[in-house]
Amino acid sequence: MKSLARFCVRYRWPVLGAWIALFILINIISFSVGSAYSNAFSLPGTNSTQAEALLTKGFTGQSGDADQIVFQSNGGSVATHQASIQAMLEKVEKLPMVASVTSPFCSGAFATSETLPNGTCFGTAQVAKNGTIAYAVVHFSKTANHLKNARIRAVETAAIAIRSASLNVQFGGNAFGQLDSVTGSPYEAFGLIATAIVLVLAFGSFFAMLLPLGVALFALGIALAGGILLSHVLAIAQFAPILGSLIGLGVGIDYALFIVTRSRQELKRGASVEEAVTTALNTSGRAVLFAGSTVCIALLGMLILGLSFLNGVAVSASLTVLITMLASVSLLPSLLAFQKQHVLSRRERRTLRQDGPGPVVVSGPWQRWANFVSRHPRVLTMAALAVIATFVVPFFSLNLGSSDQGSDPANSTTRQAYDLLAQGFGPGFNGPLTIVGAIHNANDKSAMEKLDTLLTNKPDVAAVRPLFTNPSGTVAIIDVIPTSSPQDAKTANLILTIRSKYIPAATKTSHTAIFVGGLTAIFVDFAAVLTSKLPLFVGVIVLLGCLLLMVAFRSVLVPIIAAVMNLLAVGASFGLVVAVFQWGWGSGLLGAGTGPVESFLPIIMIAILFGLSMDYQVFLVSRMHEEWLNTNDNEEAIIRGQANTGRVITAAALVMICVFLSFAIGGQRVIAEFGIGLGGAVLIDAFVIRTVLVPALMHYIGKTNWWMPRWLNRVVPHVAVEATE
Repeated sequence: MKSLARFCVRYRWPVLGAWIALFILINIISFSVGSAYSNAFSLPGTNSTQAEALLTKGFTGQSGDADQIVFQSNGGSVATHQASIQAMLEKVEKLPMVASVTSPFCSGAFATSETLPNGTCFGTAQVAKNGTIAYAVVHFSKTANHLKNARIRAVETAAIAIRSASLNVQFGGNAFGQLDSVTGSPYEAFGLIATAIVLVLAFGSFFAMLLPLGVALFALGIALAGGILLSHVLAIAQFAPILGSLIGLGVGIDYALFIVTRSRQELKRGASVEEAVTTALNTSGRAVLFAGSTVCIALLGMLILGLSFLNGVAVSASLTVLITMLASVSLLPSLLAFQKQHVLSRRERRTLRQDGPGPVVVSGPWQRWANFVSRHPRVLTMAALAVIATFVVPFFSLNLGSSDQGSDPANSTTRQAYDLLAQGFGPGFNGPLTIVGAIHNANDKSAMEKLDTLLTNKPDVAAVRPLFTNPSGTVAIIDVIPTSSPQDAKTANLILTIRSKYIPAATKTSHTAIFVGGLTAIFVDFAAVLTSKLPLFVGVIVLLGCLLLMVAFRSVLVPIIAAVMNLLAVGASFGLVVAVFQWGWGSGLLGAGTGPVESFLPIIMIAILFGLSMDYQVFLVSRMHEEWLNTNDNEEAIIRGQANTGRVITAAALVMICVFLSFAIGGQRVIAEFGIGLGGAVLIDAFVIRTVLVPALMHYIGKTNWWMPRWLNRVVPHVAVEATE
């Protein structure tokens, strides 16, 4: 690390030039090729996947996305607008990537928009009972994630043309929802301003503030461009770039903050610029590399789940962390060399000139707080656990699933279409279940007919549409409308009941292959698959984290304490997410409705939180470990370590909180969940766990903190996280 630091200081112009060249080159390439982000995911072997495969095979022309154009007549029946609606649908049907259109004025499955010979074919299936709400179904030739926005926009533009004071036209479904999906947060700039204020208060220097913020933004620009290129190789979710921005800004600013802080300390001790940067990189820089590596390992732990949807998110997020980490240990030292003494505030530079260098003596509130914790470890441990338990309580009400378009902002077209369809046809209409059966003989068809009759008038079933088959008679479909909305737990229970009770009852003798599909069923299966893999995932990243900390601190208890603390932080963060997004506490302020927590959120959040929590553990305990090696006094080591790191850890936490919460307001619901969960976790982690609980427990445990059996000490490799000077 010393050699790297000296190289970056002495050859600061070439280093800076290389980073700028990389930034320009990768952004030019990414801009020229464009992005290929996709929300596609596969769940091999699940019931819904088998239903989808059978449906695609039987109805080859209808395997794409099916979206709705919803009509509401103001002051009369929607039939009065039949002519204009029909003319518009005929135009839509001729547009590229549109396979067919099912008009509200023609009944029958997959009917086109042609009219009957008498000029009218007013059906009842797609018109509400009161006659004021109707919908047309647009069948695209591809799924939403494979459609270009320009093709979807063309359909929307054609339909909007007939919107008037007497006819409201709105759009529902995945494709139309994809059009207006938020790609960022309008309050992101406020988060950066708040971050800048925190850094100025922490450093007392405008130039010192620019370094962490500038390096993080610069590295993020490279990482996002790299993610665009990566999207052509891996299936990366559409929310991955904004999630990468959230993580990249948080860890990037924090890593630079730790290095800048140590460099400033060395300058105030009288070191030259090169010596200060070298010492900072050889101490805090080592901790940054270790902490960044743990974040990447935690994120890449998602690869063991074997789900393509998460693989892309894991790799792209890890790429972001890797680039910010490399920028912190190479670009930042060269910028510190450019700033020289200006990284100190004017008062600090004046004091250095007048009074000369001196040891950095920690005093003030953090020293007093560290002493207070050392005197009251038991009381503070119980108090901290009580605070965490309060946040954890809502976690036990966690309902995993997928929020539907009923959780979109109230002014969005998808939310308005959702509400109109629920108003006209019932809440379950927005999430119909598609029961698909393979027909090989008369017994198979008889089993499907029996199931159709069996489902009629059953609890939680609002309607069962008549059985119909494909033209070749090889696949039969029953559409079931639940009484509850797609994101309601009752709908998930209905799916399980149909699979476990009604289908077996109908296929006792025929053994017909029948599956329950549809978007709601897919998300139910997705949640079940992820929940089943969660224990393995948590076990792997906890084990890897413990092994890394054992190598770093030559201790058995320190890694165990860190693992328990990380689990507490995870539980508290999920409790906060449940309270806001399921119970609705303050969700209106975020522009997000209430509903289940996204089924993939726990996996991704656990990976991120274990990485971020490990950061604070490394920076806190590495300083304690350094003092332990110097003094062999557990009490003194913990007090000095906490006093020396308290200010920088809380400043780093405030930076992360500002960044995370800025993404939570006004953005996508899933990003808001990440923002609130991660922001709350960092708040609890930095101000309760690392400031109170960890040092209090370590005081209570005593010298056993640093115990390791001799045989294990010989086996475990020696790696210095933060080299002592």
